[in-house]
Amino acid sequence: MCTSIIEIAAASGMAKRGDEWFPLTHSVVAYDHARHAVAGDVITLDFINTSLEPGARAGIELTLETAKELRAALDRAIAAAEFEEAEVRGKGAVPAIVRAA
Repeated sequence: MCTSIIEIAAASGMAKRGDEWFPLTHSVVAYDHARHAVAGDVITLDFINTSLEPGARAGIELTLETAKELRAALDRAIAAAEFEEAEVRGKGAVPAIVRAA
């Protein structure tokens, strides 16, 4: 049975398919049956450009545990980047401590 768990967010950045890069317009996060990974249900991340042909996507399938580890790594990297941005701009930020779940 499909889970119908889907989240869509606007995206700004670049993704690579084959040898070429393309600009992103959206990211899609879903939890559903794996299509390619040897696993049951997975977290799927798709990075797409809706103004290009359907092949303009970069997709990955992650186990739920791997997705949690990725989320924790993103949280740590974002906290460090925000501190770095504040330091560069002189706002005197105090670093947030983010611990892995």
